[in-house]
Amino acid sequence: MQLDHTFTVPAAPDDAWKLFHDLGRVAPCMPGAVLDTLDGDTFTGRVKVKVGAVQMSYRGEGTVTRDEAARSMRLDLSASETRGAGTAAATVTAELVADPAGTRVRVRTDLDITGRPAQFGRGIMTEVGDRIVGQFAERLAELLSGPRAESAAPAAPAEPEAVDLGAAALPVLLKKAAVPAAAALAAVILVAVIGRRRRGSLQG
Repeated sequence: MQLDHTFTVPAAPDDAWKLFHDLGRVAPCMPGAVLDTLDGDTFTGRVKVKVGAVQMSYRGEGTVTRDEAARSMRLDLSASETRGAGTAAATVTAELVADPAGTRVRVRTDLDITGRPAQFGRGIMTEVGDRIVGQFAERLAELLSGPRAESAAPAAPAEPEAVDLGAAALPVLLKKAAVPAAAALAAVILVAVIGRRRRGSLQG
């Protein structure tokens, strides 16, 4: 599954690119994620997601490759559920380009996922991705606007706060249900009208 997103951050491309070199500062901006170890361009981490009352935790690893001239980076990620058989693998490519508002970031994700989240279709996954990337962009903008601080891998990584995919997917589920619901409503109205006509005929 391929997902495309674009967002803008209020910083010059050079400043934004420098920040994207610093995974220790960027990783905490991603909802539901915690960076456990960072060794050069190799890292490990955890992600926790929530779908309704069900929580799923993933533990995985990744590597990052950068193209300095093009201001682009590629992340190769793989993870598996800590209490389940689900897996996730993704190749994420981010490209930074100049924009009147600062820097525009184009993100393309090639995602392969198994297990419970795979039940969602492309529409729901896109909506979920939009909301998560939106939160990531907001946190990244706050980071760029704040004082510069050196990053360091935490000695005792905290437990990630679950990102609620159920809440994110709900609007799409409602949209998908809109047509069947309208059809059902039309059927109810039709039955009611026929019923009134029959009662009127009997009374006449």
